Amino acid sequence: MARPRTPIGTFGEISFAPTTGGGFRARTRYRDDDGKVRRVSATGASRSEAVRNLKKAVAQRPTYRSAGELSGDSSFTRLVKVWLSDLDAEARLAPSTRALYERNMRQLVLPAFADYTLREITVSKVDRYIKTLATAQSHSMAKQARTVLSLAFGLAVRYDALSKNPVRDIAQMRKPPTQAMALTLAQVEQIRIAARSWRRGPGFAGPPPDGQLEQIIEVMLGTSARIGEVLAIRKCDVDVTVSPATVRISGTIVSPSGGPTHRQPHPKTKTSSRTVAVPSFTAAVLRRRLEGLAPEEPEHLIFFSRTGTPLTTNNVRRRLRAVMDDAGIEGVTPHSFRRTVATVVDRAGGADLAAELLGHTSSDITKAHYIEPSEKVNPVTADILEALAPRDGAEG
Repeated sequence: MARPRTPIGTFGEISFAPTTGGGFRARTRYRDDDGKVRRVSATGASRSEAVRNLKKAVAQRPTYRSAGELSGDSSFTRLVKVWLSDLDAEARLAPSTRALYERNMRQLVLPAFADYTLREITVSKVDRYIKTLATAQSHSMAKQARTVLSLAFGLAVRYDALSKNPVRDIAQMRKPPTQAMALTLAQVEQIRIAARSWRRGPGFAGPPPDGQLEQIIEVMLGTSARIGEVLAIRKCDVDVTVSPATVRISGTIVSPSGGPTHRQPHPKTKTSSRTVAVPSFTAAVLRRRLEGLAPEEPEHLIFFSRTGTPLTTNNVRRRLRAVMDDAGIEGVTPHSFRRTVATVVDRAGGADLAAELLGHTSSDITKAHYIEPSEKVNPVTADILEALAPRDGAEG
């Protein structure tokens, strides 16, 4: 009966031979990851020391796989290169997400691990790095770094360069307590006035603003759409012939690194396309935009630059910041309008309706990140509790 083969990654019996210096040489046969069996040896002053050194040599064996793959001795920089190539080969990510992952990896993670080989990056090193980043920068930044680290090390595991993903065993990240803050009606009116009056009147050089920012604000307030989704609305997505008017949210504006800004044919998530009925103030804005676009094709964007190209989300954010700074209004971003819409709808129709309007698959997301908590309990409880009122003549 043939002797069973040594499993890959293990060694056989250890033999010993004396060395000229009075010590011992321990020898064994180790089956490498290419399936071949090779002799491995190590010396020591005693048999036990020689065995320890032999096991250390076995643990640090190089890979014998074909060139281009990863091993435990590959640098972290090499892993990043292979991981980015794998992302491109799979082509499953939106260009904006792919760009975000690379930026986070290169700016946040790579500087911390560039000088390590993969086998040198332990759970404790990753754990300390994530905790330090969360303390020195922010929870959000640490969470983004953890995401790309876990994805890259997941690839290393799939390539057999590591036996386990070191990110999986780090301490659970605990988000600092926060709560969504919605704008009040008074704040919304203050923002409207600031947008309408920004850089208008005597004393300002250059052409006056084209008025699109204040119109974009009204559409965000009337649809709950993200800024990129609003900028991606086309003529064919708007129907003002029905009452109430409707808008189909079916795309978003993206600005990939190294590529032109363009309309992506689905929103942030592919499941969040939706048609929403809009209030009269939003419908009025859209009618005015459509009147100016009468001769254009149905695919023409509702909001666009002076040269007819898509507006970038960054430019709109910068314009909004400039308006708010000049007016002395702090803390307002495009997402402030989305949280405000979610809160107003929740108060009137509940969290499920707010989630449906925002394009969320679960109201848990909406309640956790968009709806401002309220201490006020539904007053219907007063009517319900009347059932516990004392019987006639039983008061006191």
